[in-house]
Amino acid sequence: MTRAGLILPVFLPGPFDVARRLWLGVSRGGLLGYAQVTLTEAVLGCLAAAALSLPLAWGLFHWRPFARAVLPYIAASQAVPAIAVAPLLVVWIGYGTVPTVVLCVLMVFFPITVSVLLGLRSLDTDIIDAARLDGAHGPSMVAYMELPLALPAILSGLRTGFTLSVTGAVIGEMTMGGKGLGMVLASQRQSVDTAGLFSTIAVLCIMATSIHWCLQELERRSRVVDSLRGRRAT
Repeated sequence: MTRAGLILPVFLPGPFDVARRLWLGVSRGGLLGYAQVTLTEAVLGCLAAAALSLPLAWGLFHWRPFARAVLPYIAASQAVPAIAVAPLLVVWIGYGTVPTVVLCVLMVFFPITVSVLLGLRSLDTDIIDAARLDGAHGPSMVAYMELPLALPAILSGLRTGFTLSVTGAVIGEMTMGGKGLGMVLASQRQSVDTAGLFSTIAVLCIMATSIHWCLQELERRSRVVDSLRGRRAT
């Protein structure tokens, strides 16, 4: 449609133009370097969110009064748009990588917490009770029973969380400054470089899809191991 003149290239560039810009961006424009910055911020945000979510989900699972008191506020925190939080992070922290990572954490920790909590609640009670009879309590129960059995749910939460973390990194770079793909998108938007925008979005899609597939494969394998462990226990 663009080549036929029905749509102006400024609104929708042709596939060849996007592919050419993508090749130029990768080979000469340092696009992979910008992607590495965004990927680093997204990974750091996702891992930091997981470090907060795992003990929080464990506490919500074991202490019902704590869950009743805290869970509604955790859910309500997700009603605040990330774009509205970004200016506050600039005032509190400043510009650059750190506030972007914090924004990723704020976007990611809730889905990871919920996923891990649901995984803990769906554990096989017969296996847990048998482990208690064998003397597993406290840290040993967490390390050898609850954590391995909940691993598929943890990986599922990380899979969802990483995708959101990439979004958070891009939003953070566009609003709080940075040296990643969000900065590239902001520059291309200002110059109305539609082909460049599509090529940068393609890099983001490839990056998020690749990590998503890797985590999905790890989740699938962990479910197989979990199934074999359950058969041995029975």
